[in-house]
Amino acid sequence: MLRPELSAPRTLIADDQPDVLEALHLLLKREGYQIEAVNSPKAVLDRLHDREYDVLLMDLNYALDTTSGQEGLDLLARVQKLDSTLPVVVMTAWGSIRLAVEAMQRGAADFVEKPWDNSKLLSTLRTQIESRNERRSGAARESGEIEAASATQRGLLPQAIPQFPGYEISAAWRPAGAVSGDYLDLLRLDANHLALSVADVIGKGVPAALLMSNVQAAVHALAGEMLPTGELCRRINRIVAANVGSGKFITFFYGVLDSARRFSYTNAGHCEPILVRQNGECVRMNHGGVVLGVFPDWEYREEHVDLEPGDRLVLFTDGITEIANATGEEFGEERLMELLRANRALDAEAIEKRVMAAIAEFSGGNFQDDATLIVTAVE
Repeated sequence: MLRPELSAPRTLIADDQPDVLEALHLLLKREGYQIEAVNSPKAVLDRLHDREYDVLLMDLNYALDTTSGQEGLDLLARVQKLDSTLPVVVMTAWGSIRLAVEAMQRGAADFVEKPWDNSKLLSTLRTQIESRNERRSGAARESGEIEAASATQRGLLPQAIPQFPGYEISAAWRPAGAVSGDYLDLLRLDANHLALSVADVIGKGVPAALLMSNVQAAVHALAGEMLPTGELCRRINRIVAANVGSGKFITFFYGVLDSARRFSYTNAGHCEPILVRQNGECVRMNHGGVVLGVFPDWEYREEHVDLEPGDRLVLFTDGITEIANATGEEFGEERLMELLRANRALDAEAIEKRVMAAIAEFSGGNFQDDATLIVTAVE
């Protein structure tokens, strides 16, 4: 009999021979299965549209095609489109093993020869149902873990934009999935200094999000020491290099605004922020050093730029510029600069919303990567 955790699995049987359906019904009912039987590909698809099953046991040959099995292979493809996780066990005559092999290459979980051995058939079905249950449990656990990671990550983001006289700041953080490898931060260091930071961790999903959280913890631990931006990057680079695996790295930008309208920054291989002057000139901020995590002893340098009332400073990740439309064309930095020039008279929040709306429209709402944006208006 079935193990307790597999009691009454929902089973769909498909065969166009009534005697085969009757024999399978008697065998599986005795073993505790819930059984529904159909005799055509169309009926299979109709049932799968209406309800969920634990396993599908189906013949490859039907009345319209009694030898080649093509009708069964076509049905297999359509079943997978409806439910890619449903285990499909195919049945075929002993002389059509090649057909069974082809079915497995196309996604069938296993096959049974006709006439079948009852013990082997029951063992095959049991194995496939157990496997499906394990995948479901694993997916549920993973979903719960990702949901928890997402909530934790959102809690680490700035909950409010710090107020800093002389500047207006607006920010957007748009993860492509449940969790993000992008990082943004705004830290009020003292009465006269505010730190802006963005970063992009290579990779996606939970591993990237965990690494991003480590970077954030390091920034928070070091920023309060009022280190020069190059020294802060040097220290964070050593921490990252000691904790990331081969082939992993982080692009990072860290800058500090002061009340005298001076901006000090270090760019560690990140997308070059854009400073839009009142006259439309765009200044790129590309000084600093290499990405974090590759060269542990790299010396980063600090650069300074004087800001003027009316300037607009824009920090972003590559999810803004590399977002693509339906034809694969990227939004690009030139298009971003033109958009910023055209809207440079607007306040920080209005510019941020214009940019996010523009990339959403350009991509048809298909965000392929995390997108992060910080806009600072100098008053």
